[in-house]
Amino acid sequence: MKIHIDGQLLDEADAKISVFDHGLLYGDGVFEGIRMYNGRVFKLEEHIDRLYDSARVICLEIPVGKEQMTADLLATIRANNLRDGYVRLVVTRGVGDLGINPRLCPKASVIIIAATIKLYSDELYKKGLDIITCATRRMSQAALPPAVKSLNYLNNIMAKIEAHQANAAEALMLNEQGYIAECTADNVFIIKRGTLFTPPVSAGSLRGITRGAVLDIAVELGIPVVVTELTRYDVFVADECFLTGTGAELIAVVNVDSRPIGDGKPGQVTARLLDGFRRLTSTTGTPIFEQEAAPVPPNLSGLEEGTSAVGLVETAASPY
Repeated sequence: MKIHIDGQLLDEADAKISVFDHGLLYGDGVFEGIRMYNGRVFKLEEHIDRLYDSARVICLEIPVGKEQMTADLLATIRANNLRDGYVRLVVTRGVGDLGINPRLCPKASVIIIAATIKLYSDELYKKGLDIITCATRRMSQAALPPAVKSLNYLNNIMAKIEAHQANAAEALMLNEQGYIAECTADNVFIIKRGTLFTPPVSAGSLRGITRGAVLDIAVELGIPVVVTELTRYDVFVADECFLTGTGAELIAVVNVDSRPIGDGKPGQVTARLLDGFRRLTSTTGTPIFEQEAAPVPPNLSGLEEGTSAVGLVETAASPY
Protein backbone atom coordinates (compact mmCIF):
# COMPACT_ATOMS: atom_id res chain seq x y z
CA MET A 1 0.00 0.00 0.00
CA LYS A 2 1.16 3.51 -0.86
CA ILE A 3 0.15 6.28 1.55
CA HIS A 4 0.38 10.00 0.89
CA ILE A 5 1.88 12.11 3.68
CA ASP A 6 2.66 15.78 3.07
CA GLY A 7 3.30 15.50 -0.64
CA GLN A 8 5.12 12.15 -0.60
CA LEU A 9 3.87 8.69 -1.51
CA LEU A 10 5.34 6.30 1.02
CA ASP A 11 5.25 2.56 1.54
CA GLU A 12 2.89 1.57 4.33
CA ALA A 13 5.81 0.57 6.59
CA ASP A 14 7.37 4.02 6.17
CA ALA A 15 4.16 6.04 6.56
CA LYS A 16 4.60 7.61 10.00
CA ILE A 17 3.72 10.80 11.84
CA SER A 18 5.38 12.47 14.81
CA VAL A 19 4.28 11.61 18.35
CA PHE A 20 4.04 15.39 18.81
CA ASP A 21 1.38 15.77 16.10
CA HIS A 22 -1.65 17.45 17.67
CA GLY A 23 -3.94 15.22 15.64
CA LEU A 24 -2.61 12.33 17.72
CA LEU A 25 -2.26 14.18 21.02
CA TYR A 26 -5.58 16.03 20.99
CA GLY A 27 -7.69 14.87 18.06
CA ASP A 28 -7.00 18.30 16.57
CA GLY A 29 -7.78 18.03 12.88
CA VAL A 30 -10.44 17.19 10.32
CA PHE A 31 -11.08 14.31 7.95
CA GLU A 32 -13.27 12.92 5.19
CA GLY A 33 -14.20 9.37 4.26
CA ILE A 34 -14.73 9.09 0.50
CA ARG A 35 -15.92 6.20 -1.67
CA MET A 36 -14.91 5.20 -5.16
CA TYR A 37 -17.01 3.04 -7.44
CA ASN A 38 -16.35 1.65 -10.90
CA GLY A 39 -13.27 3.79 -11.49
CA ARG A 40 -14.82 7.05 -10.24
CA VAL A 41 -14.71 8.93 -6.94
CA PHE A 42 -18.22 9.59 -5.68
CA LYS A 43 -19.11 13.20 -4.80
CA LEU A 44 -15.43 14.17 -4.60
CA GLU A 45 -16.00 17.91 -4.94
CA GLU A 46 -18.57 17.87 -2.13
CA HIS A 47 -16.19 15.97 0.17
CA ILE A 48 -13.32 18.36 -0.56
CA ASP A 49 -15.57 21.36 0.09
CA ARG A 50 -16.75 19.90 3.40
CA LEU A 51 -13.15 19.21 4.47
CA TYR A 52 -12.17 22.83 3.90
CA ASP A 53 -15.36 24.06 5.61
CA SER A 54 -14.58 21.95 8.68
CA ALA A 55 -11.02 23.26 8.71
CA ARG A 56 -12.23 26.86 8.50
CA VAL A 57 -14.49 26.40 11.53
CA ILE A 58 -11.61 25.15 13.70
CA CYS A 59 -9.17 27.78 12.31
CA LEU A 60 -6.99 25.13 10.65
CA GLU A 61 -5.11 26.33 7.58
CA ILE A 62 -4.76 23.50 5.05
CA PRO A 63 -1.35 23.89 3.38
CA VAL A 64 -2.55 23.04 -0.15
CA GLY A 65 -5.45 24.30 -2.24
CA LYS A 66 -8.47 22.30 -3.28
CA GLU A 67 -7.15 21.62 -6.78
CA GLN A 68 -3.86 20.22 -5.48
CA MET A 69 -5.66 18.23 -2.78
CA THR A 70 -7.86 16.65 -5.45
CA ALA A 71 -4.85 15.81 -7.61
CA ASP A 72 -2.99 14.25 -4.66
CA LEU A 73 -6.02 12.17 -3.72
CA LEU A 74 -6.45 10.81 -7.26
CA ALA A 75 -2.71 10.11 -7.52
CA THR A 76 -2.85 8.11 -4.28
CA ILE A 77 -5.72 6.00 -5.59
CA ARG A 78 -3.88 5.38 -8.85
CA ALA A 79 -0.70 4.44 -6.98
CA ASN A 80 -2.70 1.68 -5.26
CA ASN A 81 -4.37 0.65 -8.55
CA LEU A 82 -7.88 0.86 -7.09
CA ARG A 83 -11.16 1.27 -8.94
CA ASP A 84 -13.47 0.51 -6.01
CA GLY A 85 -12.78 1.28 -2.38
CA TYR A 86 -12.47 3.95 0.27
CA VAL A 87 -10.25 6.97 0.84
CA ARG A 88 -9.50 8.45 4.24
CA LEU A 89 -8.37 12.05 3.84
CA VAL A 90 -6.95 13.53 7.06
CA VAL A 91 -5.61 16.98 7.90
CA THR A 92 -4.01 17.31 11.33
CA ARG A 93 -2.91 20.49 13.10
CA GLY A 94 0.65 19.21 12.72
CA VAL A 95 3.65 18.97 15.01
CA GLY A 96 3.67 21.12 18.14
CA ASP A 97 4.63 20.72 21.78
CA LEU A 98 2.84 18.92 24.62
CA GLY A 99 0.60 21.90 25.30
CA ILE A 100 -2.67 22.51 23.48
CA ASN A 101 -1.72 25.87 21.92
CA PRO A 102 -2.38 25.46 18.17
CA ARG A 103 -0.18 28.46 17.37
CA LEU A 104 2.83 26.32 18.23
CA CYS A 105 1.98 24.00 15.32
CA PRO A 106 3.56 25.84 12.35
CA LYS A 107 2.16 23.68 9.56
CA ALA A 108 -0.75 21.29 9.17
CA SER A 109 -0.14 17.76 7.89
CA VAL A 110 -2.06 16.02 5.09
CA ILE A 111 -2.52 12.24 5.05
CA ILE A 112 -4.32 10.30 2.31
CA ILE A 113 -5.01 6.57 2.64
CA ALA A 114 -6.66 4.65 -0.21
CA ALA A 115 -7.85 1.16 0.64
CA THR A 116 -10.99 -0.98 0.78
CA ILE A 117 -13.77 -1.02 3.35
CA LYS A 118 -16.74 -3.17 4.29
CA LEU A 119 -18.61 -2.18 7.44
CA TYR A 120 -21.37 -4.78 7.26
CA SER A 121 -21.73 -8.25 5.80
CA ASP A 122 -23.85 -8.98 2.73
CA GLU A 123 -26.25 -10.85 5.03
CA LEU A 124 -26.90 -7.73 7.13
CA TYR A 125 -27.68 -5.68 4.01
CA LYS A 126 -30.30 -8.31 3.14
CA LYS A 127 -31.89 -8.76 6.58
CA GLY A 128 -31.27 -5.33 8.19
CA LEU A 129 -29.74 -4.15 11.47
CA ASP A 130 -30.80 -4.42 15.10
CA ILE A 131 -29.84 -1.19 16.89
CA ILE A 132 -30.35 0.48 20.28
CA THR A 133 -30.69 3.97 21.71
CA CYS A 134 -27.61 4.81 23.77
CA ALA A 135 -27.33 6.91 26.93
CA THR A 136 -24.47 8.99 25.51
CA ARG A 137 -25.92 12.23 24.15
CA ARG A 138 -24.75 13.86 20.94
CA MET A 139 -22.37 16.72 21.58
CA SER A 140 -24.05 20.10 21.86
CA GLN A 141 -23.85 22.66 19.08
CA ALA A 142 -22.57 25.03 21.77
CA ALA A 143 -19.57 22.75 22.46
CA LEU A 144 -18.38 21.65 19.03
CA PRO A 145 -20.74 21.84 16.03
CA PRO A 146 -21.48 18.24 14.97
CA ALA A 147 -21.34 19.48 11.36
CA VAL A 148 -17.55 19.73 11.80
CA LYS A 149 -16.05 16.37 10.81
CA SER A 150 -13.20 16.54 13.29
CA LEU A 151 -10.67 13.92 14.42
CA ASN A 152 -12.17 14.08 17.91
CA TYR A 153 -14.69 11.22 17.66
CA LEU A 154 -14.75 10.22 21.32
CA ASN A 155 -18.41 11.23 21.63
CA ASN A 156 -19.30 8.78 18.85
CA ILE A 157 -16.93 6.10 20.13
CA MET A 158 -18.52 6.12 23.59
CA ALA A 159 -21.90 5.55 21.93
CA LYS A 160 -20.43 2.78 19.78
CA ILE A 161 -19.12 1.07 22.91
CA GLU A 162 -22.66 1.04 24.29
CA ALA A 163 -23.89 -0.57 21.06
CA HIS A 164 -21.22 -3.27 21.28
CA GLN A 165 -22.03 -3.95 24.95
CA ALA A 166 -25.67 -4.46 23.95
CA ASN A 167 -24.70 -6.73 21.01
CA ALA A 168 -26.22 -4.17 18.63
CA ALA A 169 -24.82 -3.09 15.28
CA GLU A 170 -25.40 0.62 15.85
CA ALA A 171 -26.77 3.15 18.34
CA LEU A 172 -29.19 6.03 18.00
CA MET A 173 -27.79 9.19 19.60
CA LEU A 174 -30.16 11.79 21.04
CA ASN A 175 -29.38 15.47 21.51
CA GLU A 176 -29.78 17.37 24.76
CA GLN A 177 -33.48 17.96 24.04
CA GLY A 178 -34.12 14.25 23.53
CA TYR A 179 -34.54 14.42 19.75
CA ILE A 180 -32.73 12.00 17.47
CA ALA A 181 -29.50 13.45 16.09
CA GLU A 182 -27.87 10.57 14.23
CA CYS A 183 -26.22 7.21 14.84
CA THR A 184 -22.56 6.87 15.81
CA ALA A 185 -21.41 7.14 12.19
CA ASP A 186 -24.59 7.36 10.11
CA ASN A 187 -27.56 9.58 9.38
CA VAL A 188 -31.03 8.27 10.24
CA PHE A 189 -34.14 8.07 8.03
CA ILE A 190 -37.63 6.71 8.67
CA ILE A 191 -40.58 6.14 6.36
CA LYS A 192 -44.18 6.57 7.47
CA ARG A 193 -47.15 6.27 5.11
CA GLY A 194 -44.92 6.64 2.09
CA THR A 195 -43.15 9.82 3.27
CA LEU A 196 -39.44 9.97 4.06
CA PHE A 197 -38.38 11.76 7.27
CA THR A 198 -34.90 12.65 8.54
CA PRO A 199 -33.62 14.94 11.32
CA PRO A 200 -32.27 18.39 10.41
CA VAL A 201 -28.59 19.19 10.75
CA SER A 202 -29.57 21.53 13.61
CA ALA A 203 -30.59 18.48 15.67
CA GLY A 204 -26.91 17.51 15.90
CA SER A 205 -26.30 15.46 12.78
CA LEU A 206 -23.54 15.64 10.25
CA ARG A 207 -24.53 17.09 6.89
CA GLY A 208 -23.93 13.68 5.36
CA ILE A 209 -23.05 13.52 1.68
CA THR A 210 -24.76 10.16 1.29
CA ARG A 211 -27.70 11.69 3.18
CA GLY A 212 -27.87 14.46 0.61
CA ALA A 213 -27.69 12.00 -2.27
CA VAL A 214 -30.59 10.01 -0.82
CA LEU A 215 -32.68 13.17 -0.44
CA ASP A 216 -32.03 13.93 -4.11
CA ILE A 217 -32.92 10.38 -5.14
CA ALA A 218 -36.17 10.47 -3.13
CA VAL A 219 -37.28 13.66 -4.87
CA GLU A 220 -36.36 12.18 -8.25
CA LEU A 221 -38.45 9.08 -7.44
CA GLY A 222 -41.41 11.19 -6.34
CA ILE A 223 -41.12 10.20 -2.67
CA PRO A 224 -42.25 13.06 -0.37
CA VAL A 225 -39.48 14.18 2.01
CA VAL A 226 -39.75 16.03 5.31
CA VAL A 227 -36.71 17.22 7.27
CA THR A 228 -37.91 17.56 10.85
CA GLU A 229 -37.13 16.72 14.47
CA LEU A 230 -37.78 13.07 15.30
CA THR A 231 -38.24 11.26 18.61
CA ARG A 232 -37.76 7.61 19.56
CA TYR A 233 -41.54 7.26 19.36
CA ASP A 234 -41.42 8.27 15.70
CA VAL A 235 -38.86 5.57 15.02
CA PHE A 236 -40.72 2.88 16.98
CA VAL A 237 -43.93 3.38 15.00
CA ALA A 238 -42.26 3.91 11.60
CA ASP A 239 -43.06 1.63 8.68
CA GLU A 240 -39.38 1.50 7.68
CA CYS A 241 -36.04 2.79 8.92
CA PHE A 242 -32.58 2.94 7.38
CA LEU A 243 -29.16 4.50 7.90
CA THR A 244 -26.84 6.24 5.45
CA GLY A 245 -23.13 6.99 5.49
CA THR A 246 -20.09 6.88 3.27
CA GLY A 247 -18.92 3.62 4.83
CA ALA A 248 -22.32 2.05 5.45
CA GLU A 249 -23.85 3.37 2.20
CA LEU A 250 -27.58 2.66 2.75
CA ILE A 251 -28.66 -0.12 5.10
CA ALA A 252 -32.05 -1.02 6.58
CA VAL A 253 -32.84 -1.07 10.32
CA VAL A 254 -35.40 -3.69 11.34
CA ASN A 255 -35.32 -3.52 15.13
CA VAL A 256 -34.76 -0.63 17.56
CA ASP A 257 -34.60 -1.16 21.34
CA SER A 258 -36.18 -4.64 20.95
CA ARG A 259 -39.09 -3.21 18.94
CA PRO A 260 -39.52 -4.45 15.35
CA ILE A 261 -39.78 -1.72 12.73
CA GLY A 262 -42.79 -2.36 10.49
CA ASP A 263 -42.89 -6.09 9.75
CA GLY A 264 -39.31 -6.54 10.93
CA LYS A 265 -37.89 -6.72 7.40
CA PRO A 266 -36.29 -4.17 5.03
CA GLY A 267 -39.11 -2.28 3.34
CA GLN A 268 -40.02 -1.50 -0.26
CA VAL A 269 -39.25 2.23 -0.11
CA THR A 270 -35.83 1.48 1.37
CA ALA A 271 -35.22 -0.99 -1.47
CA ARG A 272 -36.18 1.62 -4.10
CA LEU A 273 -33.84 4.18 -2.59
CA LEU A 274 -31.01 1.65 -2.32
CA ASP A 275 -31.46 0.73 -5.97
CA GLY A 276 -31.38 4.42 -6.92
CA PHE A 277 -28.25 4.96 -4.83
CA ARG A 278 -26.47 2.04 -6.48
CA ARG A 279 -27.37 3.36 -9.93
CA LEU A 280 -26.08 6.80 -8.95
CA THR A 281 -22.75 5.53 -7.61
CA SER A 282 -22.15 3.33 -10.65
CA THR A 283 -22.71 6.11 -13.19
CA THR A 284 -21.36 9.33 -11.65
CA GLY A 285 -18.17 10.63 -10.10
CA THR A 286 -14.72 12.02 -10.81
CA PRO A 287 -12.73 9.64 -13.07
CA ILE A 288 -9.68 8.13 -11.38
CA PHE A 289 -7.91 7.23 -14.59
CA GLU A 290 -7.76 9.64 -17.52
CA GLN A 291 -8.95 7.02 -19.99
CA GLU A 292 -12.25 6.61 -18.14
CA ALA A 293 -15.13 7.88 -20.27
CA ALA A 294 -17.09 10.71 -18.70
CA PRO A 295 -20.29 9.25 -17.18
CA VAL A 296 -23.75 10.46 -18.04
CA PRO A 297 -25.33 11.38 -14.70
CA PRO A 298 -28.92 10.45 -13.87
CA ASN A 299 -31.45 13.28 -13.81
CA LEU A 300 -31.17 14.22 -10.14
CA SER A 301 -32.54 17.39 -8.64
CA GLY A 302 -29.31 18.73 -7.15
CA LEU A 303 -31.42 19.70 -4.15
CA GLU A 304 -29.76 21.35 -1.16
CA GLU A 305 -31.32 21.19 2.27
CA GLY A 306 -33.27 24.31 3.06
CA THR A 307 -34.26 25.05 -0.53
CA SER A 308 -37.85 24.70 -1.61
CA ALA A 309 -38.82 22.03 -4.10
CA VAL A 310 -41.81 19.87 -4.81
CA GLY A 311 -41.65 16.80 -2.57
CA LEU A 312 -39.30 18.21 0.07
CA VAL A 313 -40.53 19.99 3.19
CA GLU A 314 -38.50 21.31 6.10
CA THR A 315 -40.68 21.71 9.12
CA ALA A 316 -40.74 21.43 12.87
CA ALA A 317 -43.96 19.44 12.72
CA SER A 318 -44.17 15.80 13.76
CA PRO A 319 -44.70 13.18 11.03
CA TYR A 320 -47.83 12.24 12.99
